[in-house]
Amino acid sequence: MPASPTVELPSLQPAVRFAVPGADALGRDRLPLRGLTVLAVEDSRFASEALRLMCHRSGARLRRAETLASARAHLRLYRPDAVIVDLGLPDGRGDGLIRHLVLTAQRPMVILGTSGSASGRSLALAAGADGFLDKPIESLAVFQQALTGIVPDEAQTDLPGPDPLALRDDLARAADRLADHPDPATRHYLAGFVHGLARIAQDTDLAAAAEDCRTSGAGVDVLQRMIAARLSGTSAGFGGGI
Repeated sequence: MPASPTVELPSLQPAVRFAVPGADALGRDRLPLRGLTVLAVEDSRFASEALRLMCHRSGARLRRAETLASARAHLRLYRPDAVIVDLGLPDGRGDGLIRHLVLTAQRPMVILGTSGSASGRSLALAAGADGFLDKPIESLAVFQQALTGIVPDEAQTDLPGPDPLALRDDLARAADRLADHPDPATRHYLAGFVHGLARIAQDTDLAAAAEDCRTSGAGVDVLQRMIAARLSGTSAGFGGGI
């Protein structure tokens, strides 16, 4: 995927930290991440939309960087309270950024890894992450707990699904790149990208095809046909088409 600048850079005003005990307790309970700024280093627009919904429900502001390069540019100027790093990015591995964040003098309060890969958790924690979010992130309570260690009693476990247009956009971008006969490293990245999308969208068939392509290097044609079917709306995936 082409690199792009960080989206919606925040102002230089420091983010409000966790509320002082006893101050506006009712509002704090309803919005446990109120005042926090979260940087999501995530190449998928679809996955970012899911994070945006969770941040919105929790009172946090979300900023997004699509690549390691744009994340580093953001971090040179701004200091987010929390950083969520996808481990598979177009220009490298996210665990390297996690290691950098852990050692930096202005370490974010919370550093989380995220991935749909079975090996993701061990890679993120070995790099020094404070925690890990498995894709798909289906529980608002789990998301809030990972960032604050607090699970509000009224935290909802069901959220409206991310924008289907974002999913279509992500799949179309992947299809275009696969059609260009990418080199093995790029093909491996693209298969992992689609696998993450499919897991979030709960499309088990597409997830299986993407995982087969990623691990064996075969099945590219199958994966391309399945993506094309979903873009045309002829597949039963994603709840009957997108």
